Amino acid sequence: MKMVLKLTLVLALVFVMSCACNSQAQEEAARGDLVTADGTAAAAPTNKGSGGFFSVIIASGPLGVMLWLALFGAAGAAVYFSVDCAITVRAKRIMPQELIESVTESMAEGDVLKALQNCESEPGPMANILSAGFSHVEEGYDVIQESISTAADLETEQIMQKLTWLSVVGNLAPMLGLLGTVQGMIAAFSTLAEGAPDVGVLAMNISQALFTTAGGLTIAVPCVAVYYTFRNIASKIILQMEAMTIELIKDLRNVEVVEE
Repeated sequence: MKMVLKLTLVLALVFVMSCACNSQAQEEAARGDLVTADGTAAAAPTNKGSGGFFSVIIASGPLGVMLWLALFGAAGAAVYFSVDCAITVRAKRIMPQELIESVTESMAEGDVLKALQNCESEPGPMANILSAGFSHVEEGYDVIQESISTAADLETEQIMQKLTWLSVVGNLAPMLGLLGTVQGMIAAFSTLAEGAPDVGVLAMNISQALFTTAGGLTIAVPCVAVYYTFRNIASKIILQMEAMTIELIKDLRNVEVVEE
């Protein structure tokens, strides 16, 4: 996670520096006097690209640049958490079929110790839940159920915490965009308060406000969609895991552990 955020920050800094160089070059070219072949001064070119994305970032000031860096960081975090959830929130990862088959075989033989060893050899959410039950087999079926329920709640919370970060990014990005919008509108009204406004400066301030809003929403909309998608997938897998766990431990009602 730290490496992703560092990489995003570095790329954002390089991007902003390149934007600054590009904007400065355009301003110098716009201020320069063009001379025709016969030595007469030509008309100054119009700066049609002054309202572009690069110019908006540079003209937004230190606070605006910080906001854009925060938005780039939020975008990087969204990609990281989305990939992480795509890897970890899967049925094969949470409840592997090999574990289910090995535990089922061990329980059919009545060998609880072997089933516990199978769980320890393949660590994971379901293995941790089953291990909690098998570790208390000598204390009775009621204690087994209670241990499994506690372990299931813990594993469920850990799975959902991964998804919570997507929700955090999805809620934070529009707020950053809104802050940039407020900054742009404040600058726009400050320009109007000075008297006859410079149309170019006023348009630049409004562009900054709209760009930051669009940037925040561009990050937030996919985050919200991915969050609810993975949350539904996780809920379905958790229900399947609980049902499978109950099916695997039902034979423990009649198991007696004999101490040597």
